[in-house]
Amino acid sequence: MKYLVPVLAGRLVRAVARLRGGGSAYPGRTVLALAPDFLTHVSSQFDQGVVFVLGSNGKSTTTMMLTETLRAHGLRVFTNPTGANLPQGIASAFLREVTPFGRVKHDIGVIEVDEAFAVELTRSLHPSTVLMLNVQVDQLYRFFETERVGTMMTDTAALATAAVVTNRDDQHLAPYEARPGQVVTRFGAAPDVVAAAPNGLQNANDFTREADGTRRAESEVVSLTGDRARIRVGDEEVDVRLPARGLHYAVDAAAALQTASVVLGRPVDPASVAEAFETMKPAYGRGERMSLGTDEAEFIMFKNAASLQLNLDALPQDVEQVMLAIDEGTPDISWIYDIDFSHLDHVDVLAGAKAWQLALRLEHEGIPVHVIEEDIAKAIKLMRALPSPADRTKHFVTNYEQMMLARRILGHPDLEKTA
Repeated sequence: MKYLVPVLAGRLVRAVARLRGGGSAYPGRTVLALAPDFLTHVSSQFDQGVVFVLGSNGKSTTTMMLTETLRAHGLRVFTNPTGANLPQGIASAFLREVTPFGRVKHDIGVIEVDEAFAVELTRSLHPSTVLMLNVQVDQLYRFFETERVGTMMTDTAALATAAVVTNRDDQHLAPYEARPGQVVTRFGAAPDVVAAAPNGLQNANDFTREADGTRRAESEVVSLTGDRARIRVGDEEVDVRLPARGLHYAVDAAAALQTASVVLGRPVDPASVAEAFETMKPAYGRGERMSLGTDEAEFIMFKNAASLQLNLDALPQDVEQVMLAIDEGTPDISWIYDIDFSHLDHVDVLAGAKAWQLALRLEHEGIPVHVIEEDIAKAIKLMRALPSPADRTKHFVTNYEQMMLARRILGHPDLEKTA
């Protein structure tokens, strides 16, 4: 009975928020105000514990990959699918799954967590396994130094009660050593696969130590072609169709498969993995496709220099139609001068409040821009009006906020409204 009123109050707030257009944090904030131990109560019911997914980039996609892999192996998995990874967002996700009395019927929780709140959340969620994806230059206006992000992750990993899965190819994360009671395993990409990528993995350098390539990756990307990857997991090789193109998605898949093996206590089943990935849809805005009449819009979302670079590198050769959009949701975009835009030979439309800053950068690169239109709705109309491209795909490369606006304009509500 203790959780009945908080759960019902949170659900009422959620219903009101959905009617007003979304707002996934408000329900969680409400239930935590009324029942501060709500997260602990719910997460303690998972027989197979809680997995934290941490990283500068790739958290939402990897959380989805891990969730679907575990489901394909018969586990009932709770997750936070909207990518709301702060305490109130995670509480909101629980609200969708619990009974009015705060009970859940899942075997395990796979939870994307914001690095800045991860140590705090260990006190409530007590993760059995922590997966650390990467440390990349991200949100310096918030974190100040990239090294701080790596420390946040490793401090969280030290509190895992059973296992840590970390990135063999990340200088900040690879050296992590097991604490008492922990098992540490690693994932990565074969050196020749990384060498074939135009701009590598984009992981941040740790200038305090030398690179060490001697560590073994129990799960490793051994080949990549478009959206197809072959991943060695232990002694088995698994072929998967990635939800979107790019080396970063292949490495995320290797991370998910290694973590699944750790959780299951045995190697993943290749047939189950292949089937799960074959039907897997892209995470929210990450390679997602939507109808534009006879054509399709492919949304390619970025939030920092690393994700933009990796997504540009993964674009098809001689891409016919592309829009770039960035607004104030990305406060400091000075990093655009570090981006290699050479994969583009033109941009059809630049959109968003910072379109003119991006236009100046592209002018320095000698890349022609056909139209600059700050208003995203008008920019989408301009893209719609272009003749159908040969591949029937119009590529929308946007930051998170412009992606959400564009989805709504095209008639696709936020995940919170469809969950």
